[in-house]
Amino acid sequence: MEIAKTNRMNALFDFYATLLTEKQMNYIELYYADDFSLGEIAEEYGVSRQAVYDNIKRTEKILEDYERKLHLYSNYVVRSEVIDQITKILKEDYPEEDRLPPLLDAIQEIEE
Repeated sequence: MEIAKTNRMNALFDFYATLLTEKQMNYIELYYADDFSLGEIAEEYGVSRQAVYDNIKRTEKILEDYERKLHLYSNYVVRSEVIDQITKILKEDYPEEDRLPPLLDAIQEIEE
C-alpha cells in the first residue's frame, strides 16, 4: 500500500470520521491506521474479503467527496504552511515587518 495514500486517508479520516457510519469508521481505521489486511477485517466481522474491499473503496470515495466539498484538510495544510512561514520570519533577528501582513491575510482568506 502506498504510504502517501495511507497518510492521506488517515488525515481525511481524522477530519471526517464522525460523518461516517460505525462500520465505515471501523473498517477504515483497521485497514489504514491499524494495518489490518482485508482478510483479517473480514474474519473479525464475519463477512467476505470482497465485502470489506467494497466498503473500504466506497468509504475512500466518500472521504474524498467530503474533502472536495468542505476542504477541511486542504485548508489545514495551507494554514500550517503559512504558520510555518510566519514562525520562520518571527525567529529572525530583525524581521521585515512588511512580510507578515500578506501571510496573515492568507490565513484570513482560508477562514472565510
